[in-house]
Amino acid sequence: MVDIEKFADEWGPEKVLQVYDSNTGMKGILIIDNTALGPGKGGIRMTPTVSVEEVFRLARTMTWKCTLAELPFGGAKSGIIANPKKISKEEKMNLIKAFAVALKPFSPSQYIAAPDINTGEEEMAAYALANGSLRSCTGKPADMCVRPGEECGIPHEYGSTGYGVFHATKLAADHVGIKLKEGTTAIDGFGNVGSFLAKYLSEFGAKIVAISDSKGCIYNPDGLDYEKLKTVKEETRSVTNYEQGQVLRYEEIFELPVDILVPASIPDVINEKNVDKIKAKVVVEAANIPVTYESESRLD
Repeated sequence: MVDIEKFADEWGPEKVLQVYDSNTGMKGILIIDNTALGPGKGGIRMTPTVSVEEVFRLARTMTWKCTLAELPFGGAKSGIIANPKKISKEEKMNLIKAFAVALKPFSPSQYIAAPDINTGEEEMAAYALANGSLRSCTGKPADMCVRPGEECGIPHEYGSTGYGVFHATKLAADHVGIKLKEGTTAIDGFGNVGSFLAKYLSEFGAKIVAISDSKGCIYNPDGLDYEKLKTVKEETRSVTNYEQGQVLRYEEIFELPVDILVPASIPDVINEKNVDKIKAKVVVEAANIPVTYESESRLD
């Protein structure tokens, strides 16, 4: 049973939903936190460890993000408990479709889905078609516009989130007096956000000295070549196979002597175990909830 008293307050959540499909084995979670400004908006993440509490924390973050950005949406989030690395693409898509069908009573009237960890444009296309409404999610292919015959949305290859984090990094560096082209940056994560952030930072002329993924961390104080790193990741599925650098354990990226540290992977990577080991002058939060609540105050 979910102990809703653990996190319920005056803002929400309005709905805590757990769904199951016996045909596919789909186990899913939907948290609609607050719809005061409109239907709750938030991505679908697919990981083997996603939990009700994690989804709630993410949904609450979406409530504040949409409010601060003055968007006509509330806050929500969802998750599917599965490991995409251990199932086929067909099995993954079947889970997405089953989840979309299960959420029909709430999506898109109260919940609008979007990409998140291990879900992207292709998964959103499957979700919308299974749900029966093109309004049920964002992040679909441009030709799946709610206006027939038109293309709309932001193409995935533009990396809009990474581009936004790039500008946030520039502003943060300027604020504390770091010259981005002269300082050093470490990026935790080389997925949809981290890879595009690395691209825009490299094009700007910033020096990226470390990047991590689930297999470990590659570190070179003289800098990493983004294009070579991208090729290595695509061909070998890990940045640790980049030859010009030192391979470190994943968690060591948070302890490196860099000017800027960007957590862009999973929740709570900065926590009570490593917060006092961080040497970076600036931490730019690209991921959702990458720092535990207790650790944030210790980063001041």
